[in-house]
Amino acid sequence: MKYLVWILGLFAAAVALTTAAHNSAYVLLVYPPYRIELSFTLFIVLLLLTIVFGYGLVKLISSVMRLPTYVKKFRLDRAQAKARKLLDEELGAFFEGRYAASEKAAARAMKSGDTSVLHPIIAARSAHELREYQKRDAYMSSAETKTIGDSTMRLMTSGKFMLDQRDPRGALNVLQELRDSGVKGHLGAMSLELKAHQQAGNWDEVLSVLDKLEKRDAIDSALAAQFRQQAWVEKIRQQNDLAGLTVCLKNIPADFKQRSKIAATAARALMQFGGVSLAQVMLSDGLNAQWDSELVALYGDCRSDDVVAQIEQAEKWLNQHKQDARLLLALGKLCLHQKLWGKAQSYLDASNSIAPSHAAYTALGKLAERLGKSDVAFKYYQQAMELVKQ
Repeated sequence: MKYLVWILGLFAAAVALTTAAHNSAYVLLVYPPYRIELSFTLFIVLLLLTIVFGYGLVKLISSVMRLPTYVKKFRLDRAQAKARKLLDEELGAFFEGRYAASEKAAARAMKSGDTSVLHPIIAARSAHELREYQKRDAYMSSAETKTIGDSTMRLMTSGKFMLDQRDPRGALNVLQELRDSGVKGHLGAMSLELKAHQQAGNWDEVLSVLDKLEKRDAIDSALAAQFRQQAWVEKIRQQNDLAGLTVCLKNIPADFKQRSKIAATAARALMQFGGVSLAQVMLSDGLNAQWDSELVALYGDCRSDDVVAQIEQAEKWLNQHKQDARLLLALGKLCLHQKLWGKAQSYLDASNSIAPSHAAYTALGKLAERLGKSDVAFKYYQQAMELVKQ
């Protein structure tokens, strides 16, 4: 269609030129005392040339007037292209683990005049990985806060640095500053807060942050369970008396209370504060829920007021776990405490036949001493010491 219009225009121009060529009309221009007479055809041609020249002159002047803007835009585009290239270079080097190269690329970008906060942040992260902390701090001081996003990036980076250097209090202060700036519910900040509370030993806060992360499906359930178990174990260890320990144990969810790690820690603490009966119940519940040899070993050391009932319970477990050396050891200790010498000897020998242990030989030595067999006791103690040396 475009070419058709041009062809029609050329034909029209040819017809007009032919018509004008045979036109005898003329144009008279008078400007006293001057008088110019032109043929109509020449006048039309000159008029067209004047229009074309005038249009070209206007376009030229307009281009000259806009030249500074074009130059500025060209320079800006070139600077942005260079900055993007440097940013790609520094990010690529950082994630490849080439921290020295990443820092140098970021420093070049900063020297080029690029004011993006990304460059000092990346330079600081690289220097941190290289353990050049003075340079890192210098880069961080140059990361000026311009927008909320820049401030968030700077504070998150500062928090990570503090956690890496085992400064949870400083990290928590930085995260509080982040919340005060209006940034709330930030998942990355919540993850840093979780680590900070873990390092600081703030286990109640750890449990609280875990609840928030799980509600937003921002943490793997298995990892959350592991962290929650660690928190409860540490809370148990922090208790200073039986009353506080009892309150702590009541707050533990039932499914966590039966976990072997928590049950073992709680049982040790209860035995330390005189809550042997509670310890025995917790160990029994834990073993009935999930068999664990560590709990069995503690069961043998946790002697309640009714040791006979404990022995009966352990013998029920033995029907299902006949080859568990620790269960046999626990039964031997309980029978030894109850002065059931024959059964104690039988269970301890059976334990050693499966897995010889220092504890079993020591218990046999005590049994021999009580029976007045000093020579036999000495041999058992020797065997126990040999196992320690191995």
